[in-house]
Amino acid sequence: MVNTKISLCGIEIDNPIIPASGTFGYGKEFNEFYDINILGSFSFKGTTKDPRFGNATPRIAETEGGMLNSVGLQNPGVEKVISEELPALKKFFHKPVMANVSGFAIEDYAYTCEKLDGEEQVGWIEVNISCPNVHGGGMSFGTDAKNAAEVTKAVKKVTTKPIIIKLTPNVTDIAEIAKAVEDAGADGVSLINTLSGMRINMAKRKPLLANVTGGLSGPCTFPVALRCVWQVYNAVKIPIVGMGGVTTAEDVIEMMMAGATAVQVGAANLVDPYACKKIIEELPAAMEKYRIGSLEEIIGGAH
Repeated sequence: MVNTKISLCGIEIDNPIIPASGTFGYGKEFNEFYDINILGSFSFKGTTKDPRFGNATPRIAETEGGMLNSVGLQNPGVEKVISEELPALKKFFHKPVMANVSGFAIEDYAYTCEKLDGEEQVGWIEVNISCPNVHGGGMSFGTDAKNAAEVTKAVKKVTTKPIIIKLTPNVTDIAEIAKAVEDAGADGVSLINTLSGMRINMAKRKPLLANVTGGLSGPCTFPVALRCVWQVYNAVKIPIVGMGGVTTAEDVIEMMMAGATAVQVGAANLVDPYACKKIIEELPAAMEKYRIGSLEEIIGGAH
């Protein structure tokens, strides 16, 4: 009998499978396909202080081995998430949920995190630091170690729940950023966010996406994500939530051997709404194939 349970920042979950933010909404759409309580947890849609309509269309483009998106953090804002989405979620999801937070200034991050910290069902707060810092010349928080640390310190001051900082791969040294947020008090890190990419409509001779560039996700990103998890595991002692191109139970095991404690599944949910259910069901057999009794014993096991 294999053991799929893991502990993420002190919270035990039944398995390490967590649908990634932006690919699972607030859960209700997927709960119509299957009982999502089989999940370890899920990271809900990126939430900001104020409502956002998102970027202009077209904002999705297919590409070989994946997809590009430039949705632009479309969400109803934290007040409505607290008053409408979380009460609705509580009716059908009975586990701690991961709250994903984005912002455009340090004060925005702090405000939104403090609000969500007071919600009983929120187990962890995942802070996405790859959004533009409009108060600082358009630089992304996640591409500068000092800025990343400042956001981490600000949200830690106003929260009591585990803070997991979501890192961008669009940097020279992701391990440096991870170490900076660990030193600033982060309880964990999640990586990778999407890779920056674009496509061109050759008939119209212009970019396919209205925003020109978008985030690349899907199976083509898996080797990059695995490399990043490996590097960050060598740099920090806090838990890592690995993600990027995960589509199978074997991908999950490989990601955990590289150093991940839990594993998020993103684009696969948009291709197949049963993707996470299938991975969870196939995980015990994959563990037996590789003679794994407990998933916790293989975290970082390839190092």
